[in-house]
Amino acid sequence: MINSTQFLYFTLSAYFDTGVLKYLFFMFILSLYMLIVCSNVLVIVVICMNRSLHEPMHLFLCSLFVNELFGSSGLFPFLLVQILSDIHTVSAPLCFLQNFFLYCYGGVEFTNLAVMSYDRYLAICFPLQYNTLMTFNKVTVLIAVTWLLPVLLCVVMTSLSSSLQLCGNIIEKVYCDNYSIVKLACYDTSVNNVYGLIVAALSVLCPLILILYTYIKILRVCFCGSKQTRQKAVSTCTPHLASLLNFSCGACFELLQSRFNMHNLPTTLRIVLSLYWLTCQPVFNPLMYGLNMSKIRIICKSLVFAKM
Repeated sequence: MINSTQFLYFTLSAYFDTGVLKYLFFMFILSLYMLIVCSNVLVIVVICMNRSLHEPMHLFLCSLFVNELFGSSGLFPFLLVQILSDIHTVSAPLCFLQNFFLYCYGGVEFTNLAVMSYDRYLAICFPLQYNTLMTFNKVTVLIAVTWLLPVLLCVVMTSLSSSLQLCGNIIEKVYCDNYSIVKLACYDTSVNNVYGLIVAALSVLCPLILILYTYIKILRVCFCGSKQTRQKAVSTCTPHLASLLNFSCGACFELLQSRFNMHNLPTTLRIVLSLYWLTCQPVFNPLMYGLNMSKIRIICKSLVFAKM
């Protein structure tokens, strides 16, 4: 008979003894977290406080930056505590809470990027009807769906995982991961696996299909349109595409890390690959959009250098 139980804590086995270097890692992670918080909060404040930026594109960007703060808050404080700790354990409720935060962050990120691609599609393919098609009420509904759908999906997923009878409590990562928890289950996990596919389809596959469709339409208009239309498409779509590629690469790294045996790789490299999707996007997005969008860049400069 399989010995199953509900564990009160999980052990994160990916951590290893770094000696006094742990203080250097702590300072690096803390600096990275402060950079993420300051840069994302700055852009959010700029968008919220300037009425000239209360356009659909900038409101979707604001939602994206809020999500970067949301995901970072679910990871970085936890990492900072674990780096300084000698015993790398986490209580079961906190583990499932972090699991919810991180997967919700990923779902909102993909959905938000899909909504932004739809907005760019309307702006480039239907410029004269854009204000009629993208009303404030429609923007509100799209942002609400961007957040509510992933939250509901992740609530159910976390509930299914937390009810599993487990035969172990060792997670081979530096943070709590749903797939790693499901692998510890003693009995059949077909319900979790099927629901995981549903979550992946709704929060990853469907947004990617929408993004692909909108960009095919945008490219078609660019090839047939004027030079001004092509320049507008390049200037507005380049940051979005760069953000999408960055996050998709990080998600692929995490997928490969979770689903396949990567123990032949160095431990440090495996940790970096598993953290990429959670750390690079929050740093990348405010810098990319802040540097490429002139309105945001000019206002940010005026705020930062106002008292110098």
